[in-house]
Amino acid sequence: MGRAQDRGEALEPRGQGRGHARPGLQAPHRRHALCPLHRGRQRPQEPGRQGSGLRPRGGGARQGPERVQGSLFRQGRVRRAQGHRRAGDRDRVAALPRHRPAPREKAHAHRRLARRAQPFPARARPGVGVRLRGRRPPVTLKRVLITGGAGFLGSHLCEHFLARGSRVIAVDNLITGTLANIDHLMKNPRFEFIKMDVTNYLHVPGPLDLVMHFASPASPIDYARWPIPTLKVGALGTHKALGLAKDKGAVFALASTSEVYGDPEVNPQPESYWGNVNPIGPRGVYDEAKRFAEAMTMAYHRYHKVPVRIVRIFNTYGPRMRTEDGRAVPNFITQALANRPITVYGDGSQTRSLIFVSDLVDGIDRLVRSNQTGPINLGNPREMTLLEIAETVKRLVKSRSRIVYRPLPVDDPKVRRPDISLARQKLKWEPKVPLEDGLKRTIAYFRQVL
Repeated sequence: MGRAQDRGEALEPRGQGRGHARPGLQAPHRRHALCPLHRGRQRPQEPGRQGSGLRPRGGGARQGPERVQGSLFRQGRVRRAQGHRRAGDRDRVAALPRHRPAPREKAHAHRRLARRAQPFPARARPGVGVRLRGRRPPVTLKRVLITGGAGFLGSHLCEHFLARGSRVIAVDNLITGTLANIDHLMKNPRFEFIKMDVTNYLHVPGPLDLVMHFASPASPIDYARWPIPTLKVGALGTHKALGLAKDKGAVFALASTSEVYGDPEVNPQPESYWGNVNPIGPRGVYDEAKRFAEAMTMAYHRYHKVPVRIVRIFNTYGPRMRTEDGRAVPNFITQALANRPITVYGDGSQTRSLIFVSDLVDGIDRLVRSNQTGPINLGNPREMTLLEIAETVKRLVKSRSRIVYRPLPVDDPKVRRPDISLARQKLKWEPKVPLEDGLKRTIAYFRQVL
């Protein structure tokens, strides 16, 4: 058939069988759809009949040699068509006019240039024309969303970013958070609170520069009371928050925990330590939820290129902790202020590393404004036994309480001490508030609310 076409024999019109040539039709060679000479050339119509001629593939407004030359040469498809040219085609191809982009191609080019010009962090890339010399420009946080914003740590973060000039949206379902923590922020025109369960849905209109997922029960009595919501907020809540950050082109920050190390066999615990966790124990719902959240965060970072920050938070204390929180410091202070027996679990030799909330907030701020993905430990490298902490609280309160001992809970970690070498090196951060100063400020808060 190829030889017949080269001799100029006509091809059949649309709807006719093969081999039945019709007079008046020009016959391109067999691969006319790929040939830069024939693609887009309209066949002459059969006399007296409309629409009966063969129509080229991809006809219409996009016909003509200019479009063909641009599309085929740009895609490399012309190489496959060269074997089907007739003699003399090469000279005619060389004589074709230069390609001028079609309107759709111009639109694509404009969109590509616009994406390249977007500043960090919208596409997690630095601005055009800036010489960074290995460092990214500082992150501008004009609008920040914080899940768990009515909680202990979340409310301090809301306060901090408002003080830095950001617009802040706090999202909370108020299971463990309380409006009293953010009541003093409600009159600020740059602050907004939304009651929402992030495991079901998470979306806000308008742009965002930072999405901080800090929603989760964080006390042993809380995740014993709400084991399923604890797992869901670590899995579904993290997924929803990551999706929002991806949709908005925002930085995503995850509040992880020292509990990912479980009952560690390494002390202090560096970020490279994988942990010693009981996945089916009563504490496992919190530990594994956070481990899964870290895994999903890194998956979004690798697959969707979402800029992420992971902070592993160690034992934090300060004002706005709940009096019935169940953790060591609020328990000791509440019992000491009431002159009730101070309960120490086990023999009191278990160690904890206490960091005041303002030091933690400063470290988180440094992390989200850096180019460090993490995870990064934020905690106090000073290690104290629970018995020492109880005695310090009793002395500062000047309480008449006595210390009593109760059986150690299942899977309670024996040691907890962060290795903060990475935070010192990358963030130039370390805690500054001495333990007694932080405890005095926390005790003063508890006196007001009790």
